[in-house]
Amino acid sequence: MRVSRSFAFLDLSGFTALTELEGDERATALLSAFRSMVRDICSRRGVRIAKWLGDGAMLVGVDTTPLVATCLELQVAVKTATQPIHIRCGMAAGDVILLEGDDYIGHCVNVAARLCDVAEGGEVLAGPGIVSSVPPWGEVRAEDDIAIRGLEHPLHVARLGLRRLQGRTELDPICKIPLTAEVADSVAQDPLGLPVLFCSDSCRDTWEHRPHTTSDGQGSLRMPLIGS
Repeated sequence: MRVSRSFAFLDLSGFTALTELEGDERATALLSAFRSMVRDICSRRGVRIAKWLGDGAMLVGVDTTPLVATCLELQVAVKTATQPIHIRCGMAAGDVILLEGDDYIGHCVNVAARLCDVAEGGEVLAGPGIVSSVPPWGEVRAEDDIAIRGLEHPLHVARLGLRRLQGRTELDPICKIPLTAEVADSVAQDPLGLPVLFCSDSCRDTWEHRPHTTSDGQGSLRMPLIGS
């Protein structure tokens, strides 16, 4: 069965060296933190974790934009992680064969995996079919033709990152991505009637269905409980 999908491969940069230098227990704790982070973000954005690959993962998206948003959010999330984490990522999209309902065979799968291999820690590299689906708060930082192992011709690759915004920014209260009204995907109001910016409908939905401590606004994300 042939289907159109977007793929991302993630990898913990420097994991082998960490295991050697700091031991298995330290490496296991880092891997657990990485997997927990990936599960949380993928679950919220509607991206499927196709398989875990040791110190990495393969992600699949029916829609490309949520997959790109997931990879970019991961680069934000690692900055506040309790343990230093550096994630490299490669992405590509296209038609593939869905094999036995849970595996994918196709050129773009191989391209995404190869891009992850050549990415540096903290880099998000995008191959064909990705750039047109970058969310408004993301941007192409650089583009180049790169020789990829196994490919006959150099591949045109884009390095993605968060958009460098001008003026006052606000953080999405869920994913902590910096936004302005111009690049926000959705806007709501907090209990005080002030605008709250979101990078996606999925983050807005998570915020709107969060537990409410009181009815008067105390305990909200903008008004902490007195004495807390």
